[in-house]
Amino acid sequence: MKSNLALPPCQGDVQLRPAGMPSSLVWLFAVASGLCVANIYYAQPLLDALALNFGISYSAVGGVVTATQVGCALALLLLVPLGDIVNRRRLMAMQLLALVSTLVAVSLAQSATALLTGMLAVGLLGTAMTQGLIAYAASAAAPHEQGRVVGAAQSGVFIGLLLARVFAGGISDLAGWRGVYLCAAMLMLAIALPLWRRLPTLAATPGALSYTGLIHSMLTLLLQEKTLQVRGVLALLMFAAFNIFWSALVLPLSTPPYGFSHTAIGAFGLVGAIGALAAARAGKWADRGHAERTSALALMSLLLAWLPLSLMEWSLWALVVGIVLLDLGGQALHVTNQSMIFRTRPEAHSRLVGLYMLFYAIGSGLGALATTATYAHAGWQGVCLLGTVVSLLALLFWWVTRPPLSTAVAQALNTNEGIFK
Repeated sequence: MKSNLALPPCQGDVQLRPAGMPSSLVWLFAVASGLCVANIYYAQPLLDALALNFGISYSAVGGVVTATQVGCALALLLLVPLGDIVNRRRLMAMQLLALVSTLVAVSLAQSATALLTGMLAVGLLGTAMTQGLIAYAASAAAPHEQGRVVGAAQSGVFIGLLLARVFAGGISDLAGWRGVYLCAAMLMLAIALPLWRRLPTLAATPGALSYTGLIHSMLTLLLQEKTLQVRGVLALLMFAAFNIFWSALVLPLSTPPYGFSHTAIGAFGLVGAIGALAAARAGKWADRGHAERTSALALMSLLLAWLPLSLMEWSLWALVVGIVLLDLGGQALHVTNQSMIFRTRPEAHSRLVGLYMLFYAIGSGLGALATTATYAHAGWQGVCLLGTVVSLLALLFWWVTRPPLSTAVAQALNTNEGIFK
């Protein structure tokens, strides 16, 4: 009788494993992804300065982040899917140059309307670049290392969005918030040449769809793929919780009794990077068939984080612990989600990541808008209560939609068997 159990490879089988992606290219994907996504998050520690400069109230200044997330949503629907039918390398180059021009335009904005328009464009192009690179990495990686490569690139994204706050805080203290966006434009120019020289050329899908057909096919994917549906909702709730915290943090820390500078507030992003790095192995665990177990642990970390975060008014050390738990859970869940959806339709990586991240954009935008309004009416404890409720909803949703134990075991065995083929 044939056994379904996957046996470890013998010594002679090692040569059958496809060659892995060079580590230098993995690092390039990670660094470029981090620099691109940072553009979307520079505004968060600058909300008080933007409110003062443009006469926007604290209760409404979250709209700056929401405008960026609207741009993200448009990119995910209209630009990111293009990677499935056109030359990705040329697409990256065109989008990068457009992003540089947009960052310069934001730095020169003279009205709230110009600022919001520029932020929408930053969200549009920054997201197109970031998620295009994630899909690029997934398509360029061999099947047995896809989770690892995507995990590395996604770690770059997570660290980029966290360190964006450190960068924005430090530069704004030295050169104002406008200097932040000028420096961001220069960073994009610096990464342009390495990307053009090193990104592999990947052939477009034979018999590719028209643009209209491509967009229409996204609805079909969304309706057909249950993994995408479940993981998308988890992403929506997780990123809503994430932005509930980060969009509100600058408001209490910039006022008495703390009165921290933007540099000091942004430095809390360094703490979050610890959690993000600790979760970098989530992709490898997903490669080995442990995606559901990793999801459970990540969601529990996300929920538990709000207890120490709620103690910030009494202890900044509690804030540090909460940030580590929040970012550990968020990164581990995000990498696991993407590893799972990329396995469903290899020919549609760009569309899959576009649809998945559309849930993220909706969650991030709603979280940013809700948290500044909540803080204006209920203070920091109200923000923490809101984050707790959203995180609990995410854990309960995972519990209700998790596959039966027998199905999860079979999936794990099939994944392990595929690794050794």
